[in-house]
Amino acid sequence: MKFLLGLQRLLDSTRALDFLGPLALRLYLVPVFLMAGLNKYNSFEDTAAWFGNPDWGLGLPFPEVMAFLATSTELLGAAFLLVGFAVRWISIPLMITMLVAIFTVHWENGWFAIADAQSCLFNCDGAVAAGEKLAAARDILKANGNYEWLTSSGNFIISNNGIEFAATYFIMLLMLFFVGSGKYFSVDYWIKESINKN
Repeated sequence: MKFLLGLQRLLDSTRALDFLGPLALRLYLVPVFLMAGLNKYNSFEDTAAWFGNPDWGLGLPFPEVMAFLATSTELLGAAFLLVGFAVRWISIPLMITMLVAIFTVHWENGWFAIADAQSCLFNCDGAVAAGEKLAAARDILKANGNYEWLTSSGNFIISNNGIEFAATYFIMLLMLFFVGSGKYFSVDYWIKESINKN
């Protein structure tokens, strides 16, 4: 019993550092949403066309409005997450953005973001086909290119474009929605401290 109480005291003592979890989640997500938002902003017409086209795009209604909402949500989200402002509120539209991405872009490709026929959960046929394409590409590169140089920074992969990354970002945002931006390194914390003092 004393051992368990000692462990509990040890765990309780770590509460002084509980701001690190929300801070790490926020800082991890900033470049994710910043780059996604900037890519949409820099090619806004192409993004709107892809959002609206039913043949080679998503076929969403009001594509310009949807592209604007996605772009502004991601750019504002990155800024708000960086400084820790309105984190619980901005998490809501960012989670919606991730759900739209999951169900309109990634769902049909299964779970994995990177194709792996040996450990597929869903869409195993697609993962097997991707593995065959990757093997053929390797053979071509070995026969016609400098394969060792091309792979010196890492292995070639084929993107499966599954829901893995979007689902992970959704879960991270869900955590931020419930726990908030964290102490000390967030505008939200200092606003709350200021209100509590008055």
